[in-house]
Amino acid sequence: MIREQIVALREEMKKAGVTAYFVPTSDFHGSEYVGEYFQCRAFLSGFTGSAGTLVVMQDMAGLWTDGRYFLQAEEQLKGSGIDLYKSEQEGVPTIVEFLIERLGKKDVLGFDGRVVNASEAEKLSKELEKKGASVCYEMDLVDLIWKNRPSLSKEPILILDQKYTGKAREDKIAEIREKMKQEKVDLFLLTSLDEIAWLLNIRGNDVKCNPVVLSYLALSQDQVLLFVNQEVVSNEVKKELEQSNVSIQEYSAFYSYIKKIPNQTKVFLDKTKVNFAVVKHLSNEVKVVNKTNLTLLPKAIKNPIEMEHIRKAHQKDGVAMVKFIYWLKTQVKKEVITEKSAAVKLEEFRGEQEHYM
Repeated sequence: MIREQIVALREEMKKAGVTAYFVPTSDFHGSEYVGEYFQCRAFLSGFTGSAGTLVVMQDMAGLWTDGRYFLQAEEQLKGSGIDLYKSEQEGVPTIVEFLIERLGKKDVLGFDGRVVNASEAEKLSKELEKKGASVCYEMDLVDLIWKNRPSLSKEPILILDQKYTGKAREDKIAEIREKMKQEKVDLFLLTSLDEIAWLLNIRGNDVKCNPVVLSYLALSQDQVLLFVNQEVVSNEVKKELEQSNVSIQEYSAFYSYIKKIPNQTKVFLDKTKVNFAVVKHLSNEVKVVNKTNLTLLPKAIKNPIEMEHIRKAHQKDGVAMVKFIYWLKTQVKKEVITEKSAAVKLEEFRGEQEHYM
């Protein structure tokens, strides 16, 4: 039996004039792991692995995933009407190869450009154009059929003290501005959540197991604009960020902002990091400098204070692991220990350590 979600999606595709619809596992920021709001592929297919891409057409639906998930995908896709494509296996086409083969003149590939990487989308778009096909990137068709879709995460922003970061956000911002001068650009658009968190010394919990905040950032020589859900910013956090001349903007206003960037502005961005919608919203008269994010290398090079805290964290984790191994050896003969109960106990030992979060 074909999943009801796929049937409903096909109806919306017909209304929109879309031949194929592309659903990756991603969020607006190209994150490897995503929050519940962004789990469209799992909603449509029933496959819950952390990596996978779904393509739906009127006569077929296919899911691509890697070797970690072949067994899980086979089990979860049974009876769904969705074919499994085992990535990197002999004779299995890549998604791009499949789409180029299946789509022809006047066919349309639809997707939500906010969750598709700009670099990859541009390459695919050019290949499809050669065959007379086109892409339509302003389509969140899943939102039309997902009646009880979870809301965007709204976890509070936390400020990470300089005694942990080793460097004030003002100094980091000044460093990136110097790099902007060297590149002779007016504006730096940053959408990678880990790099925004590093630059502003903020942390959050909007993606499970990743201490990041759903946000966008625009940096010029005289402005720092942080686009974030206003509800997550406490008065204390807002005050501290504003003292560093960081202006809080509404998360949903980012695309309106980039549409209004003046012509001839030189905008620095990394197309392997930003989504396709970001690039497409820029005026054709805006001059794009497409290079590796200016924040990537400074973030990677740890300062002495960061390195010291990394060592301390490993020492604390080592204590927790030794306690856990001792507990396991002494308790295994007394009680049934499962993988889950062992994990809970290990978490308990880690939780005993100072500054545990």
